[in-house]
Amino acid sequence: MKLVLVFLLAAIPICCYASSSNCHAMDDVVAQIINSSVSVAEFQGLIKSYAPLPYDEKALGEVKQCFLDQSEETLANYGVMMDAIYDSEDCP
Repeated sequence: MKLVLVFLLAAIPICCYASSSNCHAMDDVVAQIINSSVSVAEFQGLIKSYAPLPYDEKALGEVKQCFLDQSEETLANYGVMMDAIYDSEDCP
């Protein structure tokens, strides 16, 4: 399960850098994964194009459930961390 999470988090930024855009897809996924009002089923529907296989859908559902189990403070801190990583002016 941890390996799937690593691949998911690694694949989205690579796709974004390859597309030479501001990567709205990554921003949307991060926003939805830390939004506690988005259910597992809704999240799976939103990212279906990134994970078309059935076992991907199940794994991503488990990832979303892990985020749902966290406190609002932890989710907010995760959002700050993602902003610091991907919105940094120091990164090329």
